[in-house]
Amino acid sequence: MSDKTGADAPALVKCLVWDLDNTLWQGTLLEDAEVRLPDAIRAAIVELDARGILQSVCSRNDHDLAWARLEELGVAEYFVLPEIGWGPKSEAVRRIAEGLNFAHRTIAFIDDQPAERAEVAYHLPDVRCYPAEEASTLTGLPEFSPAVSTVDSRRRREMYQAGFRRETERSAYEGPDEEFLRSLGLVMRIGRATEEEITRVEELTLRTSQMNATGVHYSDRTLRELSADPGHEVLVTTLTDRFGPHGAVGVTLVEKHPAVWHLKLLATSCRVVSFGAGSVILNWLVDQAAAAGVHLVADFRRTDRNRMMEVAYRFAGFDEEPCACRDAVRTAPARAAEGAEQQETAEVERLHLVAAPRSPSTTVQLIAPDLTARPATDPSVVAPA
Repeated sequence: MSDKTGADAPALVKCLVWDLDNTLWQGTLLEDAEVRLPDAIRAAIVELDARGILQSVCSRNDHDLAWARLEELGVAEYFVLPEIGWGPKSEAVRRIAEGLNFAHRTIAFIDDQPAERAEVAYHLPDVRCYPAEEASTLTGLPEFSPAVSTVDSRRRREMYQAGFRRETERSAYEGPDEEFLRSLGLVMRIGRATEEEITRVEELTLRTSQMNATGVHYSDRTLRELSADPGHEVLVTTLTDRFGPHGAVGVTLVEKHPAVWHLKLLATSCRVVSFGAGSVILNWLVDQAAAAGVHLVADFRRTDRNRMMEVAYRFAGFDEEPCACRDAVRTAPARAAEGAEQQETAEVERLHLVAAPRSPSTTVQLIAPDLTARPATDPSVVAPA
């Protein structure tokens, strides 16, 4: 039994932080250099990695000795941002969460010592703590069991590790940020979500909170229905650079009316905030709306974490100015969407923009479809103002 009991549907764990001595391996390294990694623990490490759950290390040990032993055991590559030293474990776990930009409620910590778990739980009450004897059974718990497994989730750890190398090079780069971004060879692709990509889109709406304009989750079923509707655009954004793929980093949901396009959802991964991904997507969408001769209305619902998304909308030119085009959005019949039901009861702001042509990004090569080639929603389904 874990030290914390959650709700019936606990939040998914995004990173598991392992203690080493008598938790990940059997024995105490400073007393026995031949500590052993049980097969069941190795299997759990590999399985969690395949599910897209990141893993790290927080251990009171000599860093060089401990890391060398992890390499000898063949598992060092599975751990990101390891904290091996002698300070309080709560501070080490906090640094890992900050390094990953993860909320504490998505972090789990496993340790054989009750006092260590208690220290972490006291200072970081949202971090879920587990005793070492549960290590081999974690993969059977719902909080460690994502509903779907995607290409991106299976390579999430590699993408984060590439990201850390990217940030290291960025820190050493002495020129302007814009020049560094150009040096990366960034290529962004925006495309209509395919059958395979729908699950990646749903995962983004689930995992992204800081850069989610509404905080709404659209289910796999709903996204498939909307994708098949010619009046909707379900778009997925991917990003690559010379370090490798970032994977799916954005999802955009647009309903197209004859005079206005309704931006129901924009969510981007926190990993690409520094590349201005949200601004590039919005800039492209505004340019497309200008080509179609329509206005844009965007839904925004404030949460305790998505202030940056509001800034992106305001910077793109969205405001609260009144416009008759809002009537089409306000009176449009409800679509089959879990997210739409959630939005009806939430305080949703509808921001407005008169679209005008925009220049392309100077730091990102953009490959994207022509949204004007697909028809807008039949005007007969929109009630008169």
